[in-house]
Amino acid sequence: MDSLIATSAAIFYALAIATIIPGLVQQVGIRTKTVLISASLALLCHAWLLSDLILSGSGQNLSILNVASLIGFIISLFMSAAMMKTRIWFLLPVVYSFAAINLSVAAFVPTAFITHLEHNPKLLLHIALALFSYSTLSIGALYAIQLAWLDHKLKNKKALGINPNLPPLMMVERQLFKIILIGTALLSATLITGFIFVEDMFAQGKAHKGILSFMAWVIYSVLLWGHYHKGWRGKKVTWFAIAGATLLTLAYFGSRFVQEIILN
Repeated sequence: MDSLIATSAAIFYALAIATIIPGLVQQVGIRTKTVLISASLALLCHAWLLSDLILSGSGQNLSILNVASLIGFIISLFMSAAMMKTRIWFLLPVVYSFAAINLSVAAFVPTAFITHLEHNPKLLLHIALALFSYSTLSIGALYAIQLAWLDHKLKNKKALGINPNLPPLMMVERQLFKIILIGTALLSATLITGFIFVEDMFAQGKAHKGILSFMAWVIYSVLLWGHYHKGWRGKKVTWFAIAGATLLTLAYFGSRFVQEIILN
């Protein structure tokens, strides 16, 4: 049953991507309703699959593949909602492809890492904050890449203005720093709850998560300070955003990847 749900979700994500790509390539209008309907059906199937993978049986199966699929769902959900207010067509194919690949792997390559968060609501809060902070700052990294691409095209005098599906450069920059500001606030809350609620946060095998997450927090804090006080823009912003997201990826998935995928 899970394989059928995963296949359906992947097909709907692919349909949304197939609706977007011609508009980007041929610089014609994109059928927003078709994309929204396809994405909504994909998200419904994705949520159904996650409920089966994570909540079936005793406890919660928070394996690395299930968590990656959950993050893909959160990012896709946020970006699909943003579709109605801003032109993010350049990013949606990347987001939907990431989600489709993750859910397919999670469905067809079952792994297990059983937890019992129902007995520890404080840890559940910490994990929820970690998931939302990582998802938000990953979206920020995507916006930073889009900002760098638009800036490159403009500097090379490429005619972007005639493409109705690409957002203005300054709008992307404003949205980027709003996202990073929200993500940094969530990351701050994640670190605080980790220090308070996770008793063995710096135990062997776990210390790197806190250290790398704190390093990412420093990078994002410096980036926000540099932008609002020094007027940082351009490539420096992109590299800072990507560096922060990379550190968080290593923090959240590094050791789990070795333990669950390589060693097992």
